[in-house]
Amino acid sequence: MSIIDLRSDTITRPTPSMRKAMAEAEVGDDVFGEDPTVNRLEAMAAERMGKDAALFVSSGTMANIVSQLTHCRRGEEMILGDRSHIFFYEGGGSAALGSIHSRTLPNRPDGILDLTAVEAAIRPDNIHFPRTRLLVLENTHNRCSGAPLPVDYMKRVGELARRHGLKVHIDGARIFNAAVALGVPAADLVADADSVSFCLSKGLAAPVGSLICGNADFIREARRNRKVVGGGMRQAGILAAAGVAALTEMVDRLADDHANARRLVRGLADVPGLSVRPEAVTTNIVYMDIEREGMTAQALSGALEREGLRILPTGPFQLRAVAQYHVAADDIDRALKKIRTVMGR
Repeated sequence: MSIIDLRSDTITRPTPSMRKAMAEAEVGDDVFGEDPTVNRLEAMAAERMGKDAALFVSSGTMANIVSQLTHCRRGEEMILGDRSHIFFYEGGGSAALGSIHSRTLPNRPDGILDLTAVEAAIRPDNIHFPRTRLLVLENTHNRCSGAPLPVDYMKRVGELARRHGLKVHIDGARIFNAAVALGVPAADLVADADSVSFCLSKGLAAPVGSLICGNADFIREARRNRKVVGGGMRQAGILAAAGVAALTEMVDRLADDHANARRLVRGLADVPGLSVRPEAVTTNIVYMDIEREGMTAQALSGALEREGLRILPTGPFQLRAVAQYHVAADDIDRALKKIRTVMGR
């Protein structure tokens, strides 16, 4: 049976041109700064984000924890959303590795943090309180239907942060999805940020890797923290070569994933027993809630897998589908047929 896999865009496999680039990559020792392919990728990433420099790391989680360790000292505080990936899905690394205190605020359905609430959460200078050092935003926002945070909001975030002496980190795992959806350069979305991380291994289809971008001093210190968490990878150009291909070939085609996600959510809107929000889907992520009594996300996921469709349970009665490189429009139509079949039983 041909499997349609909508669990995540992390299941993408490298393209033929990526495999060729990896096989032919010129390499050196990246810990010594001597891998020419890693150096090329870092320069490309910095240029794309409008920053001075960049650092290649093995994963999005590593990118975020290295950034946090570089911005914050032990016992300092960061403000972030209560539905953010860092808070939800990164193993408590900020506390375990950095002794960084998390102050969570509610994410709105569109991923935004209310800036009045952010300003109110900033600690006064008092020995009883941790110092508020960092504000973290996620763009696009995974658990908020892949919502992109717009340029004007990001500018207001930067103004607030400068007013209070805060640093801003953007978890931009899918920042290129945001840029494509909004029709703006990715650099415009992070112009007011002190650092941004983005993944190569999601919609861009590279097998491994993320980048951290920031000013030269920040990246110099981040390189030290990458070493501390075991991130020095020596002849990493074999991996970076796929990242170069990803940035060169795979960004613009993210619009196809967005169209397929909208195709999916429109089809789900009339499936009995499921609730979706078509107006919320602007990138590649679709959430669906089960409203049928006695049915759980695990049970529905299992039934769909037996029909050849993989969708990820993200709660007792919620599932997520993510459009990605290996899923075409006709796969979406076949997926909808399988969902209607299972929900009609």
